[in-house]
Amino acid sequence: MIERLDVPVAGGTLATFRLGRGPEAVLAVHGITANSRSWCVVARALAGRAELLAVDLRGRGASSELPAPFGMEAYAHDLLAVLDRCGIERAVLVGHSLGAYAVARLAADHPERVRAAVLVDGGLTSPAIEEVDPEAFLAAFLGPALARLELTFPTPEAYHDWWRAHPAFARLDVADEDLVAFADHDLGGVSPQLHSTVAKDAVRADAHEMFEMGKPAQRLTVPAELLRAPRGLQDEPSPLIAADLAQAWADGAPAQRRVLDVPDVNHYTIVMGAAGAGAVAQAIVRGLQGPVGGPPLRSAR
Repeated sequence: MIERLDVPVAGGTLATFRLGRGPEAVLAVHGITANSRSWCVVARALAGRAELLAVDLRGRGASSELPAPFGMEAYAHDLLAVLDRCGIERAVLVGHSLGAYAVARLAADHPERVRAAVLVDGGLTSPAIEEVDPEAFLAAFLGPALARLELTFPTPEAYHDWWRAHPAFARLDVADEDLVAFADHDLGGVSPQLHSTVAKDAVRADAHEMFEMGKPAQRLTVPAELLRAPRGLQDEPSPLIAADLAQAWADGAPAQRRVLDVPDVNHYTIVMGAAGAGAVAQAIVRGLQGPVGGPPLRSAR
């Protein structure tokens, strides 16, 4: 049973969903054009060891009507509001893709509210990105995602089929009911003009911040673990987080940081597939148990 909590934030209420039950709460933050339902598989993988509170960021899902400001500072304030609303003094935070940057920003600015941070295929930015034209980067990196926001669909089933045909889901272990739940939570409008509810202004504002948003992860003082997918957004063999970038980040505070490579997953299935979600759930449990400690891990087995 999914329980909805409406959390007062600037401009309205932020939709937050309790996925599963457990003795301790974990706050989960989705990617740039995703929504809270991307965490359903991770919530099941936790198997009662923790309760997952998954937000819909402003401009997405059931928070799609929330206005600007967008960006990491605004999201960090919204996440603090969720912790306060739920009476959570210190939490393990887990973020996927854009959500990892939001988690890093909150953990860097308010370490007293964070027990540990789990960054899933996001959170770091290569220094070379500073030399890239913002519009060219936006078109190259987010082109397919932005194109989806322009599409309309006659029926929910047509939208389900669009996601089923997505290269990220064509060959790997994502259950159809989880993909349908994710798609339905993103869908708005009236047939035959159904469409994604993701606010394009939010996506563009966040993408332009990519040039700065990786800096908070470099100043983290809380225990932190970075999980890395070997394949990209289209299931191409090109990771979003380069191995040397991830290792340099871990080496910056080896007693506090660890890198985990999750084999045979892509940027989506690292949270929505069974194998990836299992690895993420294990990292969350490690965060609940205490400091990272020890040498970096190289791969999940």
